[in-house]
Amino acid sequence: MLAGAFLCFGWAQSQDVSGTVSDANGPLPGASVLVKGTTNGTQTDFDGNYTLNNIGSDATLVISYIGYKTQEIAVNGQSTINATLQEDAQALDEVVIIGYGTTTVKDATGSVASVNAEDFNSGVIASPEELIQGKTAGVQITQSSGAPGAGIDVRIRGANSIRSNNNPLFVVDGIPLPGGGASAEGQDVGFGTSGAQNPLNFLNPSDIASMSILKDASATAIYGSRGANGVVIITTKNGKGAGSGPKFEFNTTLSVAGPARRYDLLDRGQFLSAVEQFGGIASDQDFGANTDWQDVVTRTAASQNQNLSYSQNYGKGNIRATFGYGKQFGVIENSSLERITGRVNWNHRFLDDKLNINLTGTISRVNDEQPPLSGNAGSQGDVLGAAYSANPTWPSSPNFNPQGGNLNPANFLASYQSITNTNRALINLSADYAITPELNAKVTVGYDNSESTRKSMLSGDILGFNNGAPENGRGAVNDLNLENSLLEATLNYKKEFENSSLDALIGFSYQEFATNGRNVAGFGFSTRNLNQMGTDLEDSANTVENLISGDYQQYGLGTNQSEIFINRFDDTGATSLAIPSSLSVRGIIGNTFDNADELQSFFGRVNYTLQNKYLFTATVRADGSSRFGPNNRYGIFPSGAFAWKLSEEDFVGDAVSTLKLRLSYGITGNQDGLEFGQFVRRERFGDATFNQAGEIGNIPGLNPVAFVNNDLKWEETTSYGVGVDFGFGNDRLTGSLDVYRRETTDLLFRIEAAQPSPQPFFFQNLDAVLLNQGVEFSLAYDIIRSEDLNWSASFNVAYNENDLEDFDGQVNAGTIFGQGLTGAFAQRLEGGRPLFSYFLRDFQGFDANGQPIGDQQVFVGEDALPDVTGGFSTNLSYKNWDFSTFFTGQFGFSVYNNTRNALFTAGAINNARNVTQDVLNSGEAGNAAASVSTRFLEKGDFIRLQNATIGYNVNLSGEGLFKTMRLSLTGQNLWLITDYSGLDPEISSSPAAAGLLNNLPTAGIDYVAYPRPTTVTFGLNVTF
Repeated sequence: MLAGAFLCFGWAQSQDVSGTVSDANGPLPGASVLVKGTTNGTQTDFDGNYTLNNIGSDATLVISYIGYKTQEIAVNGQSTINATLQEDAQALDEVVIIGYGTTTVKDATGSVASVNAEDFNSGVIASPEELIQGKTAGVQITQSSGAPGAGIDVRIRGANSIRSNNNPLFVVDGIPLPGGGASAEGQDVGFGTSGAQNPLNFLNPSDIASMSILKDASATAIYGSRGANGVVIITTKNGKGAGSGPKFEFNTTLSVAGPARRYDLLDRGQFLSAVEQFGGIASDQDFGANTDWQDVVTRTAASQNQNLSYSQNYGKGNIRATFGYGKQFGVIENSSLERITGRVNWNHRFLDDKLNINLTGTISRVNDEQPPLSGNAGSQGDVLGAAYSANPTWPSSPNFNPQGGNLNPANFLASYQSITNTNRALINLSADYAITPELNAKVTVGYDNSESTRKSMLSGDILGFNNGAPENGRGAVNDLNLENSLLEATLNYKKEFENSSLDALIGFSYQEFATNGRNVAGFGFSTRNLNQMGTDLEDSANTVENLISGDYQQYGLGTNQSEIFINRFDDTGATSLAIPSSLSVRGIIGNTFDNADELQSFFGRVNYTLQNKYLFTATVRADGSSRFGPNNRYGIFPSGAFAWKLSEEDFVGDAVSTLKLRLSYGITGNQDGLEFGQFVRRERFGDATFNQAGEIGNIPGLNPVAFVNNDLKWEETTSYGVGVDFGFGNDRLTGSLDVYRRETTDLLFRIEAAQPSPQPFFFQNLDAVLLNQGVEFSLAYDIIRSEDLNWSASFNVAYNENDLEDFDGQVNAGTIFGQGLTGAFAQRLEGGRPLFSYFLRDFQGFDANGQPIGDQQVFVGEDALPDVTGGFSTNLSYKNWDFSTFFTGQFGFSVYNNTRNALFTAGAINNARNVTQDVLNSGEAGNAAASVSTRFLEKGDFIRLQNATIGYNVNLSGEGLFKTMRLSLTGQNLWLITDYSGLDPEISSSPAAAGLLNNLPTAGIDYVAYPRPTTVTFGLNVTF
């Protein structure tokens, strides 16, 4: 009887429970069903069904799924429990991807932010950074050019380094990307060099689910030597929310773009009058036409983009596959970006759900077409400089020869072609195994391969060039191949205690970055077909290289040579080669490069939560890099943070839904200011060049490119931060306030040696401090919440102060280009001043003879870094209609108008070149000396209506082909408020690395920059 009683009691207390979990659209595969307070749980199958055995009749089920509100349902003896989950966008928005894990805004101890797909900027988006421009306080995102796919500068809490590009580390689905460019730069074929395109162009913005920004050392120290400039973690979309059946989604856009602003140049009559005004003879400059050269080189461009995706959640896993194609035409002739992408994200659980395999992979082909533009064009200028200064009486025919060394912009466009083809594959495979319910092990293998070829050709049809290109042709082929391999292993321990929780992580990472390629220059082509020229030069280079045995760095053939010279580092073969009969060029120079860097790391992090009120985080990472010598190969980067959730305390009222105080401290590093092998002595053969006849002078000899310094070490940034996160009215009003201070020491710098010296330059760690300190504030408010009408707004603003302290040197920077400005510069690096501080003559007008009045160059108290950045967005929806708009602004910075300095002066009219209207009454004499002065320094403050979208969700019955349909109309760069006289204050021209004065990056110098367009986009999105 006693045994029977126990059996009956046990039967009464234990039972099986089954049911179905759904959402509004049907069953939810992969939903979690857990017995509260235990580890007994399961996930729903393909049809949303689940079964749990031996469940207590008084138990409670916790049913959850990412993006939905969690439900708790008491069993109460029921054997069948069904649940319908409701979407919870707010909960989804709070998820933040951090290094090697996730957290929420409420539980984060560091300064982190997340922007999800529904909050991304819309319209024509070439690269991921544009999606979050202006969305987060303290994150300045500037597109340096209006060209499709142009490079973008991202600054998180200021500029922390002198030499590096100051961009953050980008991590895509767990793979940290290399810091440099992924496409080849453009060689100088007659008008200057040009930089590489944006390395993130290979990612299709439509594939991105969220972007998390890690700002302080507490958040970024897990990435150690690469976290000083912040970290941006890009997470792509998966198939988790697809539902039980296959889901297809297609979106297409059609965009029309035109230049947002243009210069007010002189027309035919005004130009001829100006020639007379400045002492010339108008009839000598009158060629009979009235050409608007800005219309010749610019255009209204139509672009299109299509994306098709398939996704499905099948219970044990999910999959999402996409294909995208788009072609964006620039508003300058001969400029475009074509992108073809394919992507798959697959996740599957094995071994009773203990083993989770995740595969993410993307392949892409990006074809960039670049017009003849350069950030360091000389006195002849590039195509924009030629268009701005061209005589408006010239005819617009490409065959017209203006003589006198002047360039016909139409001829320039017709005679030049530069196309870059970049193939890239990014693959990440990870295996996550639950050793115990608390302990997980994960192994990740990543591979990133990029192959880029750029062909830049200037045909023999070019007129007016003085580099031998007319009648001969010149060209360049640049190959850049990158290979990034990653191996990571982590152990993660999570344990819930009675009133606390522990989350501990340890890991190992090994990453190798291999770079190889070649730079080939050609002279004297047998064809004037631009496509054929590129093929001929590439084939000629391959022919020569196939005949060279052994290792070599360089080879060359000039029109004055009877054989090809070969420069080697050893005696592995001959030093000359007979000229093959199959060469299609009369002159050829080839340079090769091949190097690799390695990074080995150990890291750990502990998160401890006490009473759901007190949050502690400690992180440490040890990085060893082959870029540094044996004395400082490893660096240690620790951080710690504390957060107090005051809203959980009894003394805080119910009106306060969130109130959290954060404190953080940490050290992060940076190695991007140092190239390969700078701690050992290395030699390379110097550059060979063609003269105007295609001849090569002396065969280059060996030159040192690096010198021994075993004490080189990382830049280190020490960060301190205090922050407050708050929310009121069930987080209807939310915001945050952060105050920070960042001190970067041991700055990597290349010093030009005082002569005489055994070496011309050397790398060292400066005994100086680069300081960034500031305040960030953000606020978001759901103004109206109702069934039909919803209205929300958000605002962010940040102030940052930059200063270089304890630096005794003076280094000139910011090269100014243009006729009569050879060797001129506008900035200087000096202690006690911000980076990119302007060093100029103080222009005080013109004297009676029209000559500029000004003193010697001095610091003028202005710099190119904005003190204040901000953004404002608002979203309004009524029934099926929605409207959103986004404003951005920057304040407290100046721009040097190098375009005006080089082109729009009275001296230009004296040389029969066109100018803007204001030059005629400036008081400047036609023979005034060209100089760099405050005359061309202008305030860059601006407010821009960056984005506005109106959309309509079409009512569908759901029984036809399409389940949902959305129509949208988006405008970008709709208007700009600024006093800057140039085309755009946010654009900064930058040459390729070879054109940088003292190898220092530039900022705030506008030299015939690619104009930023105004774009209108119509979009259609359907699911079926």
